[in-house]
Amino acid sequence: MINNNMLSESACRKVIANLGMYSVIEYERDISVSPQSAMTAYFMGKMGCRKRQVVVNLNNQGTILQSGAMQIICGNVNMNTNVKGAGDLFKKMIGGKVTGESGIKPRYFGTGQVLLEPTYKYILLEDLAKWGGSMTIEDGLFLACDDTIDLRVTARSNFSSAALGGEGIFNSTLFGSGVAVLESPVPAEELLIYDLNNDVLKIDGNMAIAWSQSLQFTVEKSTKSLVGSAASGEGLVNVYRGTGRVLVAPVA
Repeated sequence: MINNNMLSESACRKVIANLGMYSVIEYERDISVSPQSAMTAYFMGKMGCRKRQVVVNLNNQGTILQSGAMQIICGNVNMNTNVKGAGDLFKKMIGGKVTGESGIKPRYFGTGQVLLEPTYKYILLEDLAKWGGSMTIEDGLFLACDDTIDLRVTARSNFSSAALGGEGIFNSTLFGSGVAVLESPVPAEELLIYDLNNDVLKIDGNMAIAWSQSLQFTVEKSTKSLVGSAASGEGLVNVYRGTGRVLVAPVA
């Protein structure tokens, strides 16, 4: 048995979030600095630009991580890949090419702790139950998830959303039940959450960083006519239609 102080708060770090098997640590003060970098580190901390780490507490459970995210393993934890055969390997390699992420992601399972690499990005812990069991995310957001979640590459349902929406042709989508860990470019306090119930959300630009797969995503004119759209100065807007959730970063 191994005891450690990873989740014990200190003068420089504290636990800021917990959900499922995941805990998020934030370093309020980066004290491992030199005299030359101390002033920069001080003002970075004042603006909330701090290092954060995810700790995965496994109890006969499994987690899938972004490739290269693991820093320390503590306890009886084993690792394999999320590849189920030659066909699945080819599919994941192609998916990695089109999304810009690693298609082959390691799975850690057993009993113990897995500490992820520190990051300056903001950590979001999302329960897929609140997303209707599926969540499409922008490239680069995925960090970890329960191994009960299936991570797939999905394509746009129509050409207009792919060519004009600014969200790309392919995205990663998480299906199933469990918790997903995302690396967000903005803090949770700045994010807007829209829960649609058979309704419509229109956004001028690609500010949505995650949305329910159940939503229909299209790109449409802001008004009924091209002349009206040009006169209003808005032009085309991204439209999310149906029932589901959208996560928007308005100041990113």
